[in-house]
Amino acid sequence: MQAAARATDTSHPTRVIGKGTAASCTSQAVVAAVAAGGVITFSCGPGPVTITMAATAKIRNASGARIVLDGGGKVTLSGGGKRRILYMNTCDRAQGWATSHCNDQDHPRLTVQNLTFADGDATGQRVEGGGGGAIFVRGGRINVVNSRFVRNRCDATGPDLGGAAIRVLDQSHDLPVYIVNSTFGGAAGLGGVCANGGALSSIGVSWVVLNSVMSYNRAIGRGANPARGGTPGGGSGGAIYTDGNRFTVRIAGSIIENNHANEGGGAVFFVSNDLTGTMGIEGSTLRHNPSAGFETHGFRGVFFRGARNPTVTSSTLT
Repeated sequence: MQAAARATDTSHPTRVIGKGTAASCTSQAVVAAVAAGGVITFSCGPGPVTITMAATAKIRNASGARIVLDGGGKVTLSGGGKRRILYMNTCDRAQGWATSHCNDQDHPRLTVQNLTFADGDATGQRVEGGGGGAIFVRGGRINVVNSRFVRNRCDATGPDLGGAAIRVLDQSHDLPVYIVNSTFGGAAGLGGVCANGGALSSIGVSWVVLNSVMSYNRAIGRGANPARGGTPGGGSGGAIYTDGNRFTVRIAGSIIENNHANEGGGAVFFVSNDLTGTMGIEGSTLRHNPSAGFETHGFRGVFFRGARNPTVTSSTLT
């Protein structure tokens, strides 16, 4: 298994959020730790804890090559239905200028693991095109392991914005984002809601989704992309929305079910504008993902435009 698909050893953290009690685990402490970087863990007492963020935690581009945020399976970071939870952008001068080639630098390298992201909301955040209710990333690398995303949101309309949970633009050397052993939604009322991509959204970015669950997410825009006349656009990719030129999507050992798109791709929307992109589905189940507008014949819940039809092995699409 690729190193990016495995959880990072955090037994010797750079910094620890909290002093052993729930009350000591504050939004201010999270913001400060994320800005400082390094390997970050939590000490919030024996039970589960929810930290409601009073401000978005933003990664400083020159604070170090690696940022690991590990909740130990007990920590929920909440946007309180008011704000995005986590932000990384190598091309945002306000976060520090690390190199002269922000679109393709290999750092920061962000891993989030053993965490829950709840009630993030990026509505109205249109910098870099918007989206990313829980996490927004441009540049560097991001990987997600053993994490949950529930009730996240972004703008309800727009032809190309999306990612109620995660929005990614650019990754170093076009390496893929790994989503591993993670859940997006999981039950009725817990899914993400956005114009496009009720779970994930990207432009020109590759994904590897392993052993994960995406369910009850919704793409609620109307008019698709480009937007039909008289509509605001959006509504594609109930769970996953991808656009760009050469990129890949691999879904393996995963369940994508009960997602919905007002337009195309109740489960997955994939458009490679120059027809070079490819998609593979392995050992997975895609079921009950209605596309109210359009989908690719023979691939229920999927709209695909790329180099060739998706490769489907040991999987069901119903």
